[in-house]
Amino acid sequence: MAERRAWYLLRNRHVGGLKFRRQQPIDRYTVDFYCPELRLALELDGGVHSQPSQLKRDKAKDEYLRALGIRVVRIPNGLVMEDPEGVIRKIAGLTPHPPATAGTLSRKGRGLGF
Repeated sequence: MAERRAWYLLRNRHVGGLKFRRQQPIDRYTVDFYCPELRLALELDGGVHSQPSQLKRDKAKDEYLRALGIRVVRIPNGLVMEDPEGVIRKIAGLTPHPPATAGTLSRKGRGLGF
């Protein structure tokens, strides 16, 4: 559910005009969302990601991607569900020049689906 909602936030260049891809393979890993323009991977983390074995796998994945020059940002699923505008602001803040309109979901015709 959180991934679907995040996709509504990111698709069609809704955040700063940036293009995101969903479930993007990068070498031996797949990231939840990827912006090639920023070399930015967004990973959504649910409850399973707090388990020690998963934390270890996530750390290895993040280190591998960073070695490829990709910035990795992990976002809790709960944040996507409870504060979608906060997620947009967080992502827009990662851009070199965040647009002034970043974080606005209230405009009609955005097609965000929620």
